[in-house]
Amino acid sequence: MTCRRCFYLDRVKGLDEPGMPGWALNSATDELLKREFDICREKQIPHRLFKEYDLEHIVPFKHEEMDQWRNALAGGILHKFEDTNLILSGGVDDIWFNTKTEELIVVDYKSQASLNPVETCSYLRNVYHEGYKLQMDFYNYLLNCKGYKTSPTSYFLVVNADRTVEGFHGKMIFSETLIPYENKTSWIPEKIREMIALMNQDKVPEGHESCENCAYARQRSLHDLNQNKTGSDLIGNGYK
Repeated sequence: MTCRRCFYLDRVKGLDEPGMPGWALNSATDELLKREFDICREKQIPHRLFKEYDLEHIVPFKHEEMDQWRNALAGGILHKFEDTNLILSGGVDDIWFNTKTEELIVVDYKSQASLNPVETCSYLRNVYHEGYKLQMDFYNYLLNCKGYKTSPTSYFLVVNADRTVEGFHGKMIFSETLIPYENKTSWIPEKIREMIALMNQDKVPEGHESCENCAYARQRSLHDLNQNKTGSDLIGNGYK
């Protein structure tokens, strides 16, 4: 959905994108949040945040496969798509349980350090958060495929580091905000079929005009072409 060309080169041709450093601080906040919610999960009690948002009827979901579902490197939630050999997977951050409706609630932890206030409308309208919403839709879809009823409302738990304090002093102070998101899953099956058709075609598709990887590759190719042309001219004039 970001770039058909890069997807094709990765999944079909085995040409991976350049790597980048991991998000160690974000991973640390995720891990600490999971530990905190796991205490409530074991006791089947609401988390301390739930009272503030009138969600005291919700508890962290307790299930024997939770550790598997939260481990993206081990596959996360797995589903075989229709009559194909395509395995879809996704690792959730957390799942909560609505004791009134008996629906599962998908939750995604997000860490940031923004000077802007964390508000629902601005957070969900942010163009850089579009991928977050697609990710949330997909997690709900995978759970639905496994036979679970999910709530139409998912949540981003956004922890935002305070950059206005006078100093570091060996610690960072975070605010905690629950951002509700009305997930949508109806678009996913057709998009997956489109993806499969793309993988089965022989021609490498065009890159997206906004794809940074493709833009870099084009400029690199032009640079190399110009360098080779200049080098040939110099050699022809007696230079090496």
